[in-house]
Amino acid sequence: MSRSLVTCALPYANGPIHLGHMVEHTQGDIWVRARRMAGHEVHFVCADDAHGTPIMLRAQREGITPEQLIERSKTQHRADFADFGIAYDHYASTHTDTNRAITYQIYAALIASDHIEARPVEQFYDPNKGMFLPDRFIKGECPNCHAKDQYGDACEVCGKTYAPTDLIEPYSVISGARPVRKESLHYFVRLADFESMLRIWLHERQAAGGLQSEVVNKLDEWFADGLRSWDISRDAPYFGFEIPDAPGKYFYVWLDAPVGYLAAFRELCDRDGLAFDDFVDPAATAAAGTELVHFIGKDILYFHTLFWPAMLHGAGLRTPSAVHVHGFLTVNGTKMSKSRGTFINARTYLDHLDPDYLRYYLASMLGPTLTDIDLDMKAFEERVNSHLIGKWVNIASRCAGFVHKFFDDTLADALPVAELDIWNDAVARLRPCANLYAAREYAAAMRAIVEVADIANAYIAEKAPWLLAKDPGRRNDLRVACTLAINLFRLLTTYLKPVVPATAARAETFLGITAERFNDASALLLGRTLSTFVPLLARIDPKQIEAMLNAAKETLSTAPAPGTPPAKANAMPTQNLSAAPMPSSPESRMQDAGSFISIDDFAKLDLRIATVLACEFVDGSDKLLRFELDAGELGKRQIFSGTRAAYGEPAKLVGRKVVFIANLAPRKMRFGVSEGMILSAGSGGADLFLLDADAGAKPGMPVR
Repeated sequence: MSRSLVTCALPYANGPIHLGHMVEHTQGDIWVRARRMAGHEVHFVCADDAHGTPIMLRAQREGITPEQLIERSKTQHRADFADFGIAYDHYASTHTDTNRAITYQIYAALIASDHIEARPVEQFYDPNKGMFLPDRFIKGECPNCHAKDQYGDACEVCGKTYAPTDLIEPYSVISGARPVRKESLHYFVRLADFESMLRIWLHERQAAGGLQSEVVNKLDEWFADGLRSWDISRDAPYFGFEIPDAPGKYFYVWLDAPVGYLAAFRELCDRDGLAFDDFVDPAATAAAGTELVHFIGKDILYFHTLFWPAMLHGAGLRTPSAVHVHGFLTVNGTKMSKSRGTFINARTYLDHLDPDYLRYYLASMLGPTLTDIDLDMKAFEERVNSHLIGKWVNIASRCAGFVHKFFDDTLADALPVAELDIWNDAVARLRPCANLYAAREYAAAMRAIVEVADIANAYIAEKAPWLLAKDPGRRNDLRVACTLAINLFRLLTTYLKPVVPATAARAETFLGITAERFNDASALLLGRTLSTFVPLLARIDPKQIEAMLNAAKETLSTAPAPGTPPAKANAMPTQNLSAAPMPSSPESRMQDAGSFISIDDFAKLDLRIATVLACEFVDGSDKLLRFELDAGELGKRQIFSGTRAAYGEPAKLVGRKVVFIANLAPRKMRFGVSEGMILSAGSGGADLFLLDADAGAKPGMPVR
């Protein structure tokens, strides 16, 4: 029996959970459930990544404290994960005393081991905002591959890391201004000190199956470039942990965020009486035989396979046993898109579809590689309806009625040899699934399950219980056929349980038995009395998908605009979807004149100032706010705006001045008529900022 501490990357506390997150958290949850059903001890923790400039700025914008913002996000994230069946033993936050203590412990150990150095650095400073710019608030041209609109720490096109000052034509994504260089004292971890250790760790983990070959090959490329010292400090103003004995300096979020894995587990240990050192102290872990397993997206493997193991090793703690990396999620073949309605938040999905549908679809696509996964909506509908309902649930629904009607819900006491042969063959076919789950070969496990489901349905078709039921002389044949079919259904249910836990639980209620281990399913249910069968899972109606996509489109308020602070793309989202256009030179703008509009085109827009008279949530929508505006000479206007994720306390917007399009055709919605569009900057969802006006601007004034 193995003992494992398992984590998934920490979602950032500045926005909602979306379906991109669910790839990773579903993959991790399935692995944990399957390992437990194989008889292993597994502890599963996660937390919100709660520090950084984006948190600070959003809290200021909403008129609340960062602590209030992150607590609200944590509540929402926990609810989304729980409703998707992601069963964390403990879900924490990185903004805790526990995380602070462990972060300080690791930092002190790195200082004592002489792995920390302090030196002045030139850093970008936004002259308009009067603040140093974090890496993710600077964009420019990659100095390596020259891709446009890349962040200040790493290129998403070629994967190279660099200093923000290496960017070509940099600009601030907060104000759009060209940043200036200012000198500041920063603290660094000398990552090169760990190169030998990291090379050994990488190839040992690869040999043990704890790192994919694609990951190791990529890391070997980074070694060839040389390991640069890692800047672990940021200047005030910053929301995070202040560095001891360094007033005005804060730990970069990427230092304390992964420590959140250990802090969350420490809190679980304190709650449940577990031995923390058995999982983190190298000597104790060797004696206890414990593992540390991470599930992450490929966009953050640099941090988890270089910085994180170096930090742990330098602090005298155990390094990860495995870092399992997955690809991104695309929808209908492309990146998730708000305009197409395919940027889908977890809650939007849950409002329309059963979570087990998506869990099964992802499992049928997931393997141990970094290949991206496409959520093809048509394939999603067909696979769920065919596999889950048509092949699995259908077995029970085709036979349960006969057992109820003719045999008082009780199965046969024995099976003939022919049926036992079918049963033993099915058990043998599914037994490898436990190892397939352990190897993250979920798609292969689903194929094996579907094959056995096909065998079961072929048997039912051959025996035709609906015909046997018409012949009173063949009651025993009917009972035998239904008993084998129900047992095959139970066998499939057990092996599907890590994937579709809620539906499996309903199936086990019908069967009157709960499987705690995969091996439990190898024993036949004979002479057992069943509960009355009720439908376990409904087929997907295409209209449900259409309704979900339409609801997702409600989040679209405006196109991305310059100066939009991005959603932080550290571990925490599995996919970075924010974008801001690259400032261009006057010459390039002249060459691209065909993309401009004329002054006459602009004049068609009637932009006006308005004052918010009322703002409230919209019942039946998790995206919209209803605004009532004083538009001066234009009277009062009602506008529905997809800004709910950005403004969790709409009453605080009352009295604000806004800019809105007054001559947009009224749009009839199911909540009422929307009479215009309120302008905001941002990429949508949680990253929206209402445009404001100077104090002298009056309601109804035109914007020129």
